[in-house]
Amino acid sequence: MKLGVILSISKTHLLSRKKQTIIAALGVTFGIGAYIIMMSFMTGLNGLLDGLVLNRTPHVHLYNEIVPSEIQPLDYVADFKDDVKIVHSIKPKQSQNRIHNALALMSFLEEQGDVRGVTPMVKAQGYYMAGSTKLNGSIMGVNVMQEAELYNLNDYIVAGSAQALEMNENGILIGKGVADKLSIGINDYVQISTLSGDVYPLKIVGLYQSGLAEIDDIQSYVNIKTAQRLMGESIEYITDINIKLYDMSLAPQFAKDIEKMHDLSATDIQTANAQFETGTAIRNLISYAVSITLLIVAGFGIYNILNMLIYEKMNDIAILKATGFSGQDVQRIFISQALIIGFIGGLLGLLLGYGVSYLISRAPFETDALPTVKTMPVNFEVSFYIIGIIFAMISTFFAGYFPAKKAQRIDPVEIIRGQ
Repeated sequence: MKLGVILSISKTHLLSRKKQTIIAALGVTFGIGAYIIMMSFMTGLNGLLDGLVLNRTPHVHLYNEIVPSEIQPLDYVADFKDDVKIVHSIKPKQSQNRIHNALALMSFLEEQGDVRGVTPMVKAQGYYMAGSTKLNGSIMGVNVMQEAELYNLNDYIVAGSAQALEMNENGILIGKGVADKLSIGINDYVQISTLSGDVYPLKIVGLYQSGLAEIDDIQSYVNIKTAQRLMGESIEYITDINIKLYDMSLAPQFAKDIEKMHDLSATDIQTANAQFETGTAIRNLISYAVSITLLIVAGFGIYNILNMLIYEKMNDIAILKATGFSGQDVQRIFISQALIIGFIGGLLGLLLGYGVSYLISRAPFETDALPTVKTMPVNFEVSFYIIGIIFAMISTFFAGYFPAKKAQRIDPVEIIRGQ
């Protein structure tokens, strides 16, 4: 039977029962719309939470960890080789926190094909002083523009700018918690007292807020040369090297290789944030489970409606078969009806999902913990819409296939005789 005839009959059936057709289409619409809204909002929220930690965390962090030596002098004495040796109060060997030959190591790392960027860091401990108030502080010396490019530093600056710090060697980008406790702000000066007792006045050129109070209450950024000056060290003094890779999944193996080659401690991002990644995986699993359940429920609703539609069309099926339509033709008619409902309902579901998601993305969302976030986080991922329309077509196909299979086997003589 020609496709045009089948579609024409399907159209007539659908329009003759407009109420049932609309209800079936709305079942698809709300199922697909709810799926898109759920996935857009939940993945957007997960992305925001991930960004708070992962965007600010290097894929590989290199540092010189000072630990007791695994081989003690007693181990070199042959007379005690096979004896049980007990040594009390083992102390780490005298060593500096600096990374030996750091500049050459950075040049080597930058030449690696998997490396997107390498940034040096100088960590300095000291005190923030303003008037009679004195607070513990952690001052991070960095190449500020590299930090802004690789770790989205600008997203966490609530006043001032990274460029202002780059242009001022006596400037400081101070944590918002520190500034509040010291009652200071932009263009004020804060005294930095080092552990050796030296005091340096630095001008506040920006306020930094990560959303994590334990960081904002102690941490600040200065230019790397300023941190080296605070420590009384040369330009070769570097305590940490942060590495950003093109592919984050390569970080564990990359860290192991660096440890073996250069006798340094290396922490990869998966190890540093294992608990956080577990939480993200669970949230994503819950989101997908709820969304798929919505789609399945919508599919059962469509099946019930089409199944009832076929029972109401028994006379029409008998007439079609009596006038020469085969069982397969009847099956195609009802499957085409289901696909038409799925296509129209699916498109309306995409529009509904996008419209509500857009409204959510415009809704104000302001919190002191996330000062740079002004609206609800929503992820307009194209794949959600593709999955939505594909599932609409597949679910309606199967929802129509089984009732249509039953219609294919109907004996027109029994129907007409019963009338």
